[in-house]
Amino acid sequence: MSPSAFIQHFTAIADASPIPIILYNVPANTGLDLPVEAVIMLANHENIVGIKESGGNVVRIGAIAHKTKHLDFQILAGSASFMISSYSVGAVGTVAALANVMGDEVCQLHDSINAKMDCLDLQHKLIAPNTAVTATFGVSGLKFVCDNVGLYGGPSRSPIQPLNDLQREKLSSIMAEVGIVCS
Repeated sequence: MSPSAFIQHFTAIADASPIPIILYNVPANTGLDLPVEAVIMLANHENIVGIKESGGNVVRIGAIAHKTKHLDFQILAGSASFMISSYSVGAVGTVAALANVMGDEVCQLHDSINAKMDCLDLQHKLIAPNTAVTATFGVSGLKFVCDNVGLYGGPSRSPIQPLNDLQREKLSSIMAEVGIVCS
């Protein structure tokens, strides 16, 4: 898909939206990577205020930050696994699935990065559970952990399948390493 197709599509959405929108780049789920040149062009639209960048490519995040720094446009890291590196090149926040079950830690990392405190150990602590509830076990994994920490995760909807016993055991083990008990 060409950059112009993305620009046309998101411009139409932004023009029609009564509220500001945030672009969402999640190539692992969509199979498409929103081209950097399209993001930069779209950042000029008054009703497009940012992007949640979940691809994890820090060079890409830095390029977008550099080319949009004069605009009212914010970059949000799309994963707790690469917060430090994303913030170091211009991201200003994070929208992370892991925050559903480790919100205090994700917020602590955000605050520590912004305060320029040493937070590498905390960033490292978040990588394994974040990978578990996103890339490894996906939505079903996140729902399972939510259900086990007193939140409502609920059943997976088709075509997504619930975790099997082995997957639940493996995910429980990963979460136990960071102090979260899943049964």
